Order: sequence, then structure tokens, then C-alpha cells
Amino acid sequence: MGRWEPDARGRMIRAAMELFAERGFEQTTAGDIAESAGVTERTFFRHFADKREVLFDSSETMQRTAYDAILAASGDLSPLDAALAGMVAGGALLADRRDHAVRRSRIIAANPGLHERELLKLAAMADTTSEALGRRGVTEPDAGLAAHMAVTVFHVAFARWISAEEPRGLDACIAEAAAALRALK
Repeated sequence: MGRWEPDARGRMIRAAMELFAERGFEQTTAGDIAESAGVTERTFFRHFADKREVLFDSSETMQRTAYDAILAASGDLSPLDAALAGMVAGGALLADRRDHAVRRSRIIAANPGLHERELLKLAAMADTTSEALGRRGVTEPDAGLAAHMAVTVFHVAFARWISAEEPRGLDACIAEAAAALRALK
């Protein structure tokens, strides 16, 4: 290791994404990531529990952001609209990271174990959303239904956002998916 460089976490994320794309997720080790980022393996494990967490690093931040936005949303919003406000706020964290999101999505799609982890993170987002709605006074089953619908809208919108030839904002994709949900009869 040479001289200390700032942003070790960011360097490790970038190195991991490059290595996962080049070699594949399974063929890349935490040691490979650390070496490519110019840090020790010990430093890697101070930042991440395992190499999978590099791909899911922002999940908790997104959940907290959505939770806070739901609580801050206007009191006259329906449970679904409050939950969607949380999804828009969480999605805003990705606004300038579309290229990263596209690469991440490809890596996850190529590995069934990572796909399972992605579904678990979406389930955690639904639980957090339901909890926030509960804090707003929404009771079950309405809180759970609204939370799961909002997370599904986010999931559909995200897929459209990363696959679009000429991308629009993720917030526009969320609004479009929410409108499609409301139009279902």
C-alpha cells in the first residue's frame, strides 16, 4: 500500500463495480477489491461486512430517507400517496447515479444469490414504509397494502428508468408507474 488517499469507501465501490463487471461477482474476492482500490483487506472489512454489501451499500440510507419523507408528507395525503412521496425521496438519492444503477442492476441480474438479496432489500423497504405509515396513524391492513404497492411502483419505475434508451428522471418514472397502478380496474 502506498500513500493514504481519501474516499476509501468510494474507491472500493468503484473498484468492486469494475471487477464484478469484468470478472463476474463470484470470481471477485474482497481481497481483489481492496487491492484494486489501494487499501488493505482489513480496511475493506471495516467498511463492508462482505462483498455483497458493496452492491447494497445505500439501501439503509434510502430506507431512512423514504421513512423521513413519509413522516414529513402533508397530512392530507392518502396512505398510498404518502408512501409514494417516500419512494420519490428515496429515488432522488439515485438521480445522479444512473450509470452506477445500470451496472449494479446487470451484476445483480447475473447472480441468483444477489437477486434474492435485492428482493430482501425491497421487502425491508416495504416494512420500513409500513412502519412510517403506522406512525402517521394508518392502521393495518391499509399501511401494509400501501407500503407494498408503493415499493412495487418504485421497483417497476426503477426497471423502466435503467432500461430507457433516453432516460427521464426516476421521479417521472415513479409518477408514470403510479398512474398506471391507479388506472388498473
